[in-house]
Amino acid sequence: MSVLRLTVFLLLSVSSLSQLSPPSAILIDCGASSSAVIGGRQWQSDENFVTSGTPKKITDQVVDEILLTVRSFPLNLINTRRKFCYVVNVSRGWKYMIRTTYYYGGVNGKDTPPPVFDQIIDGSFWSVVNTTADYADGLASYYEGVFLAQGKSISVCIGSNSYTSSDPFISGLELVRLDGTLYNSTDFSVSGLSLVARHAFGYSGPIIRFPDDEFDRFWEPYSLNSTVPNNRKLEVSGFWNLPPSRIFNTDLRAIQVQPLEFPWPPMPLAKAVYYIALYFAHDSDSLGDGSRVFDVSINGITYYRELSVTPAGAVIFASKWPLEGLTTLTLSPRSGSNLPPLINGGEMFQLISLGGRTLVRDVTALNAIKSSFENAPVDWNGDPCMPKNYSWSGVTCSEGPRIRVVALNLTNMGLSGSLAPEVSKLTALSSIWLGNNSLSGTIPDFSSLKYLESVHLEDNRFSGNIPAFFGGVPHLRELFLQNNNLTGQVPNNLLQKPGLNLRTSGNPFLTQPPR
Repeated sequence: MSVLRLTVFLLLSVSSLSQLSPPSAILIDCGASSSAVIGGRQWQSDENFVTSGTPKKITDQVVDEILLTVRSFPLNLINTRRKFCYVVNVSRGWKYMIRTTYYYGGVNGKDTPPPVFDQIIDGSFWSVVNTTADYADGLASYYEGVFLAQGKSISVCIGSNSYTSSDPFISGLELVRLDGTLYNSTDFSVSGLSLVARHAFGYSGPIIRFPDDEFDRFWEPYSLNSTVPNNRKLEVSGFWNLPPSRIFNTDLRAIQVQPLEFPWPPMPLAKAVYYIALYFAHDSDSLGDGSRVFDVSINGITYYRELSVTPAGAVIFASKWPLEGLTTLTLSPRSGSNLPPLINGGEMFQLISLGGRTLVRDVTALNAIKSSFENAPVDWNGDPCMPKNYSWSGVTCSEGPRIRVVALNLTNMGLSGSLAPEVSKLTALSSIWLGNNSLSGTIPDFSSLKYLESVHLEDNRFSGNIPAFFGGVPHLRELFLQNNNLTGQVPNNLLQKPGLNLRTSGNPFLTQPPR
C-alpha cells in the first residue's frame, strides 16, 4: 500500500530576489566539436564524457544552437539492448536536476521516422524516449528528473532497444546541482523523480526559466479561457522548493465563488505513484475583508481540506499519490468563503524506483580491465550489471541485493591489449572466457578466484609461463590455453589435478615436465 504524505507550508512575503548567478551546472552540447557560450552560459563539447557514438550535424533550421548537433549511437539489430553512457563527475551526496534534450532533425534519413529508445540513470531505468509527436510539430523534446549522486559520478545512458530500427541519439545533457531543501520529502536513496508536468497557471507566454528560476527549471504556460490572470507582481518566496516568484504574477481562478475544475496534467498518466506540489498566493489588493478558503481534490479524492490562501502564499504537496489515466484538479470553495478559488503553479513527478548497483569493487576491477583492452566493447560504460537487461556485453551478474559479476564471456570479440591484474578482484567469478582474441602479455594471478570453474584463454597471444596457481583453484575443471605463445613447462600440479580438462597444444615453446 502506498504511503501518502500531505503537507502544507506557508510562505513569508519578502523583497524581490537580487540578481541571480547561473546555477552550478554541467552543460553538455552533444555532438559538438568544441565548447561555446550559448544563451550566456558555457556549454562543453561532449568528447570528454562519452567514448562511443558518432557526432552528426542537423540540417534543419533550429531556434536553439544546441540542437544543431547530435551524438548518434549504433543500433545493433542482433543485440538490441545495449547502453551508451555519458559519465559525468559530480559532488557525491547532492541532488541533481538532470535534463536531456532531443531533436531528431532527420539524422537517420529524412524518410526514416525518429527512433524510440530508453534512457537510464546509473543502474536504473528512467523512461522511454519518444520524440515522434514533437518532431512532427517541429519541436524538440526534453526530459527532466531529480536524482541523488550516490557516487563521485553519474552515468546518463542511451539504451538502444527493439522499439524501432533507427539509431538512437541525444542533443543536449544538463546536470544542475540543486539546493538541499528542494523536493526533500522524497527518499532519494530509493527513488528518483521524473518530471511529468510543471506549469505556471494563468500564464500564456514563453517558458519561464533562468534567470527567473535560479535552477533553470522549465515552467510551461497553462491558461484557460474561463479564467482571469491577475497579472500582479506578488513578491512571495521562501518555499523550500524555491519556485520563481514570477509564477505568482498570474493565476487560474474561478470567475465567481464556485468550484474551479480543469484537467491537469493535460495528458493521461501511466499507473504509478506521483509527487505533486501545488502553489497558491493571494493578491492583497482584492482581499479586503474577504476570505479565500477551499478544498483541493484530484479525481474527486480530497487532496487538502480548508486551504486558506493569503498574500503570504502556501504550497501543498503529496510525496506519494497513486494515479492513472486522465486527471482532474478541482478547487471547491468552503462555506463562508466569499472569494473564488485560485491556483498559481503546479509540479508533478513520477516516482522512479531505483535499481540496485553493482558492487563498487567489481565496477572498479572491470574499469581497470576495460583500460587494459585497446578496443573494449563500445557499451562498457555506466553500471556493468544494471538495469539487468542492459548489462555490459559479455558480463553476467548475480541476482539479489548484493550484485556481483559472476562470468566474463568475451569470446571472439576482436579484443587486443592485455588482461589487467585487477581481474583477481572479481572474486565471485565462476568463468572467464576470452578465447579467439588478440590479447597478449602474461596471465595474471587468478588464485583469489575461489569459485572459478572454467578458464578459456585459447587462441590469443599470451606469453610467459603457465602459472602454477591454477593447481590450487579448488573448483577448476576447464583450463584451455592452446594456441598462444606460452613457454616453459606445464606445472605438475595441473597435470595431476583430478577432473581438470587441460588443453595446451599449439604453444610451440611449451614443454611437458620429465616423467
